[in-house]
Amino acid sequence: MTIARSERLLVLLQVLRRYRQPVSGAKLAAETGVSLRTLYRDIASLQARGAFIEGEAGLGYLLKPGFMLPPMMFSEEEIEALVLGSRWVAKTADPRLAAGAVDALAKIAAVLPPELKQNLDTSTLLVGAPRRQEDKADLGLIRKAIRAEHILELSYEDDKGTLTTRKVWPFALGFFDSVRVLVAWCELRQNFRHFRTDRMISVTSTEQRYPRRRQVLLKEWRKMQGIPEER
Repeated sequence: MTIARSERLLVLLQVLRRYRQPVSGAKLAAETGVSLRTLYRDIASLQARGAFIEGEAGLGYLLKPGFMLPPMMFSEEEIEALVLGSRWVAKTADPRLAAGAVDALAKIAAVLPPELKQNLDTSTLLVGAPRRQEDKADLGLIRKAIRAEHILELSYEDDKGTLTTRKVWPFALGFFDSVRVLVAWCELRQNFRHFRTDRMISVTSTEQRYPRRRQVLLKEWRKMQGIPEER
């Protein structure tokens, strides 16, 4: 079966990434299922697009570190995943994050070759409108605090209507169809706690760094919850 040239170049890049030493053109051609002549043309195309491929015929080829895969190299499945993910974020996230998803997809579309841009524009993967509780908290402020590892002060109402004030170390924000949930270490309870954003009466950033790294907290929380690490 003949595959699209853009997908063929993507496969070649993925093969090159597996090698730490120069690999012969003949071996690359065999692994990617093309003729040696086509292989040489594909390497030249990748080099022209900015790939740091060193070597030449008879000596072998090596992809140097630092090359960022350009959006034009996305496969059809990756394009569909990006469209679906962006549409889901646009429907379920706070306004600033939703706008970011739309803008990011527009930037990707601007550099895609025509055949892949058409796939993006005509994608039939749809996201339904969620039925969710309205947030009282500023999710943009919460996301900023997570990135900066800053302590938050919450005025929080639980499911029984009891109002408490908490200082928490925010390290993750979960987006669900009906609610959004902040995952944090609670200084009051001295344990991990989950806070629904629609029950936050007020949220204030202290601008103070909490004493542990968010990735460490996230790893410990995953282990406690029995959640495997994401790839």
